[in-house]
Amino acid sequence: MTDFSARARAALEVRGMSMRSAARELKYDVGYLSRTLNGKQQPSPQLAAALDQLLEANGELIAAAEKPTTVLSEEPPGVEGEIAHMRDTVRYFVAHDGRYGGDEIAPAAVRVWKTGQRQLDNGVIPEQHQRDYLVTVAEVAELAGWLLFDANRHDACRAATLEAHMLARHAGDRSMERFALTNLAMMDLEAGRPGESLRIADELLDQPRIPPRVALLARIRKGRALARADDRRRSLAELDAARGAMAESIRTRDPAWTWWVNECELSGHEGEALLRLGDAGAALPKLQRAAELAAAVRPNGRGALYYRVSLVMAYTAVQAWRDCEAELASIPPMFDVVSSGRNRRRLRSALSGITHHPNAPLWLSDLAREVRYVA
Repeated sequence: MTDFSARARAALEVRGMSMRSAARELKYDVGYLSRTLNGKQQPSPQLAAALDQLLEANGELIAAAEKPTTVLSEEPPGVEGEIAHMRDTVRYFVAHDGRYGGDEIAPAAVRVWKTGQRQLDNGVIPEQHQRDYLVTVAEVAELAGWLLFDANRHDACRAATLEAHMLARHAGDRSMERFALTNLAMMDLEAGRPGESLRIADELLDQPRIPPRVALLARIRKGRALARADDRRRSLAELDAARGAMAESIRTRDPAWTWWVNECELSGHEGEALLRLGDAGAALPKLQRAAELAAAVRPNGRGALYYRVSLVMAYTAVQAWRDCEAELASIPPMFDVVSSGRNRRRLRSALSGITHHPNAPLWLSDLAREVRYVA
């Protein structure tokens, strides 16, 4: 049993709450919660934060969840050791990215992926280990693609994610195939290819027996792509359908990687879509909610920074200059913690929106120029 699971079970006992009632309150599948509270599965940051709030643990469960569950031990020799190292890489780099962004660790992830890829290309992996090796290299390639995306290296992130998709297909790992496709849809959207993003989302939704959380994410991607194409009616319909599905708990059919498809994610995408559609007034409460939920997990993390930048854009659009000033002033210290090329690019766009706005006060334009220099 992990430190997190022991503390969470003790807190449940103190409050006289059963695991099943906790799962019902949190809208999580009881089987997933059981695996987590018995130390068989690492809790997601969102689950840790939700349990911490439900059980009034004052941050104790969040802190316990962030502790490594094991100390890295000596790896087994040969191919098994390589697989173990790659899996450790994925686990620790995912945690690092949430805290500090992808800029510094993207090259390291690429190196691990490329090394594994060379081993596959050279045909030196024993037959009994080939599928595990393929699956693991596909996961590292997917992670490298995401980190490159956060580092704002669009061509490289697309190449890595396409490779992850191909490797997962060769391995017969349908879950990782779908993960790669959802990431490709997001990358195409930011690269200005909403048509391609829409095609991928439809491809996912047309698959039989697609897990509920994967379908939900595909609808989010579709809604964002339609907003980019200025199709307000269909965009909001897809996002409404996603919100309706969010009310259901995480199911046992959902892949483990879908833990982050949650209220924060959906609210943020709803806000971004409304902002893109020119309805900043409706976007603001959605983005404020996403920023609040992201900060509850990690106040100075990459996710919290992302939504703060989004709020600067929304406040500029509605000409709420004092709110914009307060949000903007909070951002530079976050770049002392987070190194994310994607967020720097988005911030530069937000700052340009201020300095080129005909009604922006001079004092706010001056602040925007100062922040540009710092960030």
